[in-house]
Amino acid sequence: MNALDIAAALVSLAAAFGVLNHFYLRLPSAIGLVVIALASSLTLIALDAAIPGFGVDDIVRRQILEIDFSDALLKGMLGFLLFAGALHVDFDALRDQKWIVASMASMGVLISTAIVAAGFYYLAGVPFLIALVFGALISPTDPVAVLGLLKQVKVPKSLEAKIAGESLFNDGVAYVVFLIAAAMAFRAADQEPMSALEAGELFIVEAGGGAVLGGVSGWLVFQVMRRIDDYALEVLLTLALVMGGYSLATAIHVSGPIAVVVAGLLIGHTGVKLGMSQETRAYVDSFWKLIDEILNAVLFLLIGLEVLALSLETRYLLIGLASIPLAVAARFVAVGLPITCLGLKRSFTRGAIPVMTWGGLRGGISVALVLSLPAGEYKPLLLTATYVVVIFSIIVQGLTMKHVVRRFVPEEPNA
Repeated sequence: MNALDIAAALVSLAAAFGVLNHFYLRLPSAIGLVVIALASSLTLIALDAAIPGFGVDDIVRRQILEIDFSDALLKGMLGFLLFAGALHVDFDALRDQKWIVASMASMGVLISTAIVAAGFYYLAGVPFLIALVFGALISPTDPVAVLGLLKQVKVPKSLEAKIAGESLFNDGVAYVVFLIAAAMAFRAADQEPMSALEAGELFIVEAGGGAVLGGVSGWLVFQVMRRIDDYALEVLLTLALVMGGYSLATAIHVSGPIAVVVAGLLIGHTGVKLGMSQETRAYVDSFWKLIDEILNAVLFLLIGLEVLALSLETRYLLIGLASIPLAVAARFVAVGLPITCLGLKRSFTRGAIPVMTWGGLRGGISVALVLSLPAGEYKPLLLTATYVVVIFSIIVQGLTMKHVVRRFVPEEPNA
């Protein structure tokens, strides 16, 4: 199958499964697509086990394996999804929460990575550097899943800004941490081990460089937009900003995710207020909402289908199940510590810690990162454990989030 055939198949399946969900399951769109795709995949596996010679699952598996999920997300869809999310974030509310968002997106990721790595090291009996890789790839909350969840669950504005802001930034930070951990774990035998100084330099260059690139490119596009009034051209400019900015970030080895988030926040706030007419604003908003919905559908369909690429060994599945409470506990500490420390100087919405802990969904980012690892003896274990945690997060945490909000957040909160 060529790229067009694959895209056609995925969009058609996403549309068909979306219709099934709309008429029968009536779950939130993303969760419904994952559930139907996962059920379809497991049905094929069960039929293969029950019917000798049944080969449909092998045919589907080969087609799924032809799709480079890691490249499709990290080098394809992610930039569009992050920009669309950042474009619609309430910038003023986010600015009010800047310190807690910054602390959770940086120190929170590092804390979570360390806790998961320590727990996985004992659970799975793998080398610590391999456990560190797992900690880095499972720690980021997925902005696509989280922002989709916030469309379904109403929370106070300040709490929404914390959750949305953290999810947009922590995946960029976690990606850098993952690159460092993977470089240490899979460094060639004839290469020198990465020093702490090298790791620190890589982190600063990747994260800081991405922020600078996003700010500069966003500002330049804003300067052009304020001088013209042509909605088609201005939509095209935002598209060029995402594609060109992400590609440039990859080429100069800075964080593409952070670059497009910063650019999206700038265009969504300053660009919308000062650089667009009302007509252009409506077209830009509608265009990026549509991009967001379509790519969301394809991404969550892929997550459900990726079970066909797993090595379904009992030991790997058990380790994956044991990793679920480990990931939730690490998330609790990563959220609770910054909020508790900053809470000494300011007040937070009651229930912020449990809501942000349970609402920190893992998603396609984690699956893409684990699939990007080189083949080796530990990759099947890491892939299975990651997938189990992600599926639990999207389905169980996603479907129960409303109950958590009702249980912990007062009806008339003061944000």
